[in-house]
Amino acid sequence: MKAWILMLLALTLPALAQAEEKKEESAEPKPAYVTLAPPFVGNYALDGGPKLRVYKADIALRVTGTEAQAAVKRNDPLIRNQLVALFSQQTVESMSSADAKEKLRQEALKQVQQVLTTEEGQPYVEDLLFNNLIAQ
Repeated sequence: MKAWILMLLALTLPALAQAEEKKEESAEPKPAYVTLAPPFVGNYALDGGPKLRVYKADIALRVTGTEAQAAVKRNDPLIRNQLVALFSQQTVESMSSADAKEKLRQEALKQVQQVLTTEEGQPYVEDLLFNNLIAQ
């Protein structure tokens, strides 16, 4: 009986050690995506031309950790204001091609990071994604 208990103990110790390692790994913050809702809708290319230009953008921000998520949520109105201002300054050219949209995405990321750095002391946001970007 004692041999059986010793053998069982010998087999479970490595499993317990692995479980402890997995717990430590899971303690690291995981990336999360914060969706800025509702989607951004507005006018752009306001050059006085006869045609009204409209955009719709669904945006998600990649952050790591609950502290970063909370910082984004705290500053949501300021982030939204900055992005609306950025979108309204765009031209037809900057909203039409894939390369131009990538430049816009990078500029939007910079703007969001700048807002968070000013308000929170660090940028928190690692990436900005256009889940959907429609320009007409």
